[in-house]
Amino acid sequence: MKKRLAHGLKLMLVLSLVMSLLSACGAPSVQDTYPLESVSGSGNTTSYVYRAADRTVPEVAQELSEQRKPDQISAENTERMFLVYQDQYYHLQQDPNKAEDTLVEVDSKEYVRQNYDSSFLQGYLTATLIGNLFDSFGGSGSGKYRGYTNKDTYKPSEGSYRTPTSSDKKVAPPITVDRKGSITRRGSDKDSSVGSGGGLFSRNKEQSKGTIDRNKSSGGLGGLFDSPKSSYKKPKTRVGGGRIMRRR
Repeated sequence: MKKRLAHGLKLMLVLSLVMSLLSACGAPSVQDTYPLESVSGSGNTTSYVYRAADRTVPEVAQELSEQRKPDQISAENTERMFLVYQDQYYHLQQDPNKAEDTLVEVDSKEYVRQNYDSSFLQGYLTATLIGNLFDSFGGSGSGKYRGYTNKDTYKPSEGSYRTPTSSDKKVAPPITVDRKGSITRRGSDKDSSVGSGGGLFSRNKEQSKGTIDRNKSSGGLGGLFDSPKSSYKKPKTRVGGGRIMRRR
């Protein structure tokens, strides 16, 4: 009895660990990575900028927060929003040169400390978070940076933005979002969206259905249990004149 109880506890522990790992990873059915556009800084002081084409700032914020719940998110805004995680700050900005796109700036905590203007962040983040962030600077940031869209006017004090290299793309933090694809049923010109009850696991009611004829003489069982037809003739056999010898 004790062995069974111990085995059950171990199994529950393993299952809970697996579920926690899956929930942390998110594991979306379709992953779409935003292309990396610019890189600044090095070491633990880095900033990576991605481009979300044809996506508004609130749409990108919702997609990212659904995949990974942030510790803090700023109020919905069409031009600028912040998502704060433990060691990363996601600064979402509407591209001033292409309003239909959103620029996703992923800054390390140290990059924010050394470059951002704390008075600028007060319009988006709580006072407690800003105080904890800039505690080593006496409660205020040392830079005047206000984000990638203002980098020409408010330049970062640590490094400058450049085109990412192949090595930059390997170490850059990935951004994945959940998107809905579609599956076209073979033999049909209709398209069904995944997750809407259609697609791979649904059937078209308008398609023709086949039929199976059963012999009514056997009560609808058909096949092996049907009685032979009247036209059926038994095969002829010949009885030989041989004999059977019994083994002694």
